[in-house]
Amino acid sequence: MSDPTDPGDRRLDGNAAAGVLTEVMTMDPASAMATCAHCGGRAALGGHLVYADAPALVLRCPSCLQVVLRCASDEGGRRLEMTGVLLLTSPPDR
Repeated sequence: MSDPTDPGDRRLDGNAAAGVLTEVMTMDPASAMATCAHCGGRAALGGHLVYADAPALVLRCPSCLQVVLRCASDEGGRRLEMTGVLLLTSPPDR
């Protein structure tokens, strides 16, 4: 008999998340609400301060000015770093 608390019985590989992640990754980024990991402020990404002249695109929180997101691309591919985002919420589909 298997142990119901063993995560091995429920574990799938990352491909199982592809459907949900595809929905999240195709949301309108300007209307997505980001909760800042630094101050807890909540604002649409479209309302964040953007610095586009750095090696990466940098978004800063409009409340505390801390970096919430960095996005860069080069011959190695695209990179998205969101350590300053505690929670990213997309608006409901209409």
